[in-house]
Amino acid sequence: MIIGICGGTGSGKTTIARKIVEAVGRANVVLVEQDSYYRNLADMPLDERHQANFDHPDSIDSDMLVNHLIRLKQGLSIEMPLYDFVTHTRSEEIEVIDPKPVVIVEGILIFAEPRVLDLLDVRVFVDTPDDVRLMRRLRRDINERGRTFERTLEQYERTIRPMHFEFVEPSKRHADIIIPEGSNTGVTVEFLCSMVREKLKVEHIVN
Repeated sequence: MIIGICGGTGSGKTTIARKIVEAVGRANVVLVEQDSYYRNLADMPLDERHQANFDHPDSIDSDMLVNHLIRLKQGLSIEMPLYDFVTHTRSEEIEVIDPKPVVIVEGILIFAEPRVLDLLDVRVFVDTPDDVRLMRRLRRDINERGRTFERTLEQYERTIRPMHFEFVEPSKRHADIIIPEGSNTGVTVEFLCSMVREKLKVEHIVN
């Protein structure tokens, strides 16, 4: 089973995905984050990297992501890249991910890539108000990614917001389940956990 969790930047999708992994157990579930598959911009000057559009589907190495999801579905390990958001480059280090019965893939653009969409057995969209997402994005970029308030706001106005309405928001129509962030997300997370546990029971993996 491959579960896709999509939503705009700062929607809370990563938090929800990680809660499911923790609740069900890492022995049975693996998390693949689309952010790891940003293209390596090491050949560009740093100033140009800062101006790149990271919210367009072309910014993602979708060929690698699709290949890795197929490999996990086939029961094969993958070497997931690690991305440095401070320098906008792909790290020389990798993370080896072993296949598990359930794969969760999350990212802002996973529903905008038809090949990824076709691999998903369950599609979840986290629908969060724009102002909440912006506040979360500002907090994360400043505290975790070494960005200034002005630079994050400029990026939000230049690419994040327009790309959200061009690619992310329209992809919501592909969702099987929509989580209204700000509601009782715990209920939805528990529902998804129950669904995963049921899948594992069918596969005779858990009691």
